[in-house]
Amino acid sequence: MFDGNFQRWGISKFVESYLRWKLPLKKHGMLPKHSFFVEVSSCQVATIPEKFYQKVEEGSIVLRKSNSFTFYKKGLVIDDDDTQPVEADVVVLATGYQGNQKLKSIFKSTTFQKYISTSPTSIMPLYRQVIQPRIPQLAVIGYAEGISDLFSSDMRCQWLVHVLDGSFKVPSIKEMEDEISSWEMNMKEYAGEYFWRSCVGINNIWYNDQLCKDMGRKYFRKKSILAELFHPYLPSDYASLSNE
Repeated sequence: MFDGNFQRWGISKFVESYLRWKLPLKKHGMLPKHSFFVEVSSCQVATIPEKFYQKVEEGSIVLRKSNSFTFYKKGLVIDDDDTQPVEADVVVLATGYQGNQKLKSIFKSTTFQKYISTSPTSIMPLYRQVIQPRIPQLAVIGYAEGISDLFSSDMRCQWLVHVLDGSFKVPSIKEMEDEISSWEMNMKEYAGEYFWRSCVGINNIWYNDQLCKDMGRKYFRKKSILAELFHPYLPSDYASLSNE
């Protein structure tokens, strides 16, 4: 029996080899420093548009890496090996954001702020990625990431509706916090330094099973045992959930 770590490493290396063969990543300096497994575990998997690298080869898309840049009258100058100015009509600063700080800033109460952002080495403390155990009447949808964010958010919305409707009761504060701690340990083990992203990507099926159990819905969504064993789970498998 192979060790789980070896299996994960082997699958990750296989996918990385395939992507290096399929896409001209090295040619254009786009090989990431992290592994494919870390990318999946932290929900950083990106999809590229059709014919993306064809457009790169044609020159209509230019890939440049840099630590800094400066503006000039007609565009910007990127601080890299090629110091030629880049003429641009529009510059989009896709800098990202810190979701935990945005949620924290909602509250004036320092106590509630501490409940939201406990420490830089902790995940966002949300039970089932929705409820903060110590802040009543607060639910957060869309903070935690998954393979399909729209589907994940829809599942959480359905779960929240059942909570508000009284279909089931959430556990005690201590039990919820213990559950959050278990999730944090899991995320730190698999996502490494990116644990703070609160990604449920690699536990997506198990996570959805938990939501279904809470709502009293069947969590074996396939029509046969063989399908359960060999077919991938997709958002369409949960399409009838709200009608059950």
